[in-house]
Amino acid sequence: MRFHPPGDSTQARYVPALKCTHGFKGIIQSPGPTARNGDISMKMALHNTPGTHRRRLVGSSILAIALFGALGTAQAQTAAQPAAPQASASYSAPSPFGPLKHIKAGLLDVAYAETGPANGPVVILLHGWPYDIHSYDDVAPILAAKGYRVLMPYARGYGDTQFLSRQTLRNGQPAALASDVIDFMDALKIKQAVLGGYDWGARTADIVSALWPERVKALVSVSGYLIGNQAAGQNPLPPKAELQWWYQFYFATERGRAGYEKNTHDFAKLIWQLASPKWAFDDATFDRSAKALENPDHVDITVFNYRWRLGLVQGESQYEALEQKLATAPSIGVPTITLEGDANGAPHPKPEDYAKRFTGKYEFRLISGGIGHNLPQEDPKAFAQAVIDADHL
Repeated sequence: MRFHPPGDSTQARYVPALKCTHGFKGIIQSPGPTARNGDISMKMALHNTPGTHRRRLVGSSILAIALFGALGTAQAQTAAQPAAPQASASYSAPSPFGPLKHIKAGLLDVAYAETGPANGPVVILLHGWPYDIHSYDDVAPILAAKGYRVLMPYARGYGDTQFLSRQTLRNGQPAALASDVIDFMDALKIKQAVLGGYDWGARTADIVSALWPERVKALVSVSGYLIGNQAAGQNPLPPKAELQWWYQFYFATERGRAGYEKNTHDFAKLIWQLASPKWAFDDATFDRSAKALENPDHVDITVFNYRWRLGLVQGESQYEALEQKLATAPSIGVPTITLEGDANGAPHPKPEDYAKRFTGKYEFRLISGGIGHNLPQEDPKAFAQAVIDADHL
């Protein structure tokens, strides 16, 4: 995990919070030679060098000090500049919609796929963990055929989306992910869009809908109302419910972080199997999405997200006002259709428990046929139809 530079008040808040978990990589420092260091070394050399060699070293020492000073200044100037994303490495499998597009939005260089008419009403589809935008490969063409402009961005820590600076905290808290969507819309000058998502993507869509309702024309959310907060995360659940969250507790340990980093591919595949026990996906389907998990920030973002939920790490100050609003479990008033698969093996709330959170036009649909957690990929027609219908509620 990379932090803000030393002396930054934000970093000061994070380090104590992380001492008990030891789950992150720490602060990366790359000190270079300085004029001061060069001066000391040359003085020591002069002091211990007799005769003519000493006179020769006087000129050399001046040159060396100048060189060290120049190197130190150049290095300081380099360190002060944000590091641009590295375009040489790709962490995304080819998209059926052509080369990925990129746009600088907020803290990120966002990679996204796009299809449909450029002047059509906008639909933004948000993926979950540990999945990627290929969940929408069969959803997007249906919507594009209906005239929608469909955007599928990679979230921070996935695919070819990268942070603009190495110094930015690899923060996975929900409010940060939601803010990324607003930044993405602002960068593309999109005033309003239909949002759809599942898992992390559904939570993000819920948050955007609750906090920025003027930006959301309609919402499709798999598993309904997923807005949470750290205080609620402190409440113990019944044993069977806790068991379903085993990976969250695993990520709370250093062993869990190391295990996920070492076995990301196999870990993600296990989650897919548990979350969608009746979905017979093949290796090619999984590997296409697993490529996105090779993003160098993926493990940090994932671990931060789940540790944040348990209160083991604290979020950043710029999101505190948003988190305070989310802690009140705000209602969602935009037109909404929530979906649930009849074979969802992942932890999820009961529809009757969250229906009252949706105060606008609302509909719930149970999708049958052995449909699991990754609903848009398992039943793309049902998901696409929900987007179209929600837009016309």
